[in-house]
Amino acid sequence: MAATSNSPIRVSSPPYSTGSPGYAPLKRVGTHNGSFHCDEALGCFMIRLTDKFSDAEIVRTRDPQVLEGLDAVLDVGGVYDPSHDRYDHHQKGFEEVFGHGFSTKLSSAGLVYKHFGKQIIANELGVDEEHPDVHSLFLAVYKSFMEAIDAVDNGINRYDTDQPPRYVNNTHLSARVGRLNLDWIDPDQSAEKENEAFTQAMVLAGSEFLDNVRYHAKSWLPARSIVMECLAARFDIDPSGEIMVLTRSCPWKLHLFELEVELKIDPPIKYVLYQDDRSKNWRVQAVAVSLDRFESRKPLPAQWRGLRDDELSKQSRIPGCVFVHSSGFIGGNQSFDGALTMAKSALKL
Repeated sequence: MAATSNSPIRVSSPPYSTGSPGYAPLKRVGTHNGSFHCDEALGCFMIRLTDKFSDAEIVRTRDPQVLEGLDAVLDVGGVYDPSHDRYDHHQKGFEEVFGHGFSTKLSSAGLVYKHFGKQIIANELGVDEEHPDVHSLFLAVYKSFMEAIDAVDNGINRYDTDQPPRYVNNTHLSARVGRLNLDWIDPDQSAEKENEAFTQAMVLAGSEFLDNVRYHAKSWLPARSIVMECLAARFDIDPSGEIMVLTRSCPWKLHLFELEVELKIDPPIKYVLYQDDRSKNWRVQAVAVSLDRFESRKPLPAQWRGLRDDELSKQSRIPGCVFVHSSGFIGGNQSFDGALTMAKSALKL
């Protein structure tokens, strides 16, 4: 069963009503009524993508007796017990995290993802849950999307500082979901209107979740595979193992940093070679010390920087040179052999 956001979402408030005589959905999933947040909206969307709770009715209430009779409960009830599909995170002593090196406390969405994320991803990909791509995507989607939902809902700051933020950011998903709550000046504050707003919140949060999963499946994962293959072939390029050649243009920086840690690459890559799609020249890019820094691990030589064409070729004694940036983070050559020679020479200078 492929994950989909197209199935109708049924949201109700007690007393429970099927809407038609003799009909009742197979499963009912509860969450609290009143003001809603991104975590329970997303959690309710995700749990309906699972085999167990496919297209379940969403029941919004705080009534303990009603919650007790439901098949699953998210973000209310004061209980975390996956064996009974109870996924609240507000109770005293709750400290559950995703694991795999992540330490952010989970929200109800994070709990649903922790227990059902692999199944949802496997369904979306149309593969078995044990497929290795599923685990890679499971971690990547948490890191790039889910962890922020957990952190915002639990009030965790992005930075360890007492300084006020330099600006206000109300454009993130949690903020946009929050704005779907009924406005205090709206004359219609009925449960029906509130449930309509919550349905909108589920669709908004869920569509962005699925977009993230699909991006990682269709773009992130193939790029990671290319970088992994190129890393494995680095000693075929140069005995130092410090030069990597991209066989196909793709986003590579994040994957390189992550794979170096994951695969314990030592020594780290100093230069990455790739062909420029427009000019068809070859680029030599010095790898930065980290993703968030401009400094390079080993910039191209100082005596080459700021030079172009014949002047650069004469200075470097390498034919076909095109340029080297004044900071030394990137250079170019008309041919692959010329670019490789630039990288090899730079390692020694």
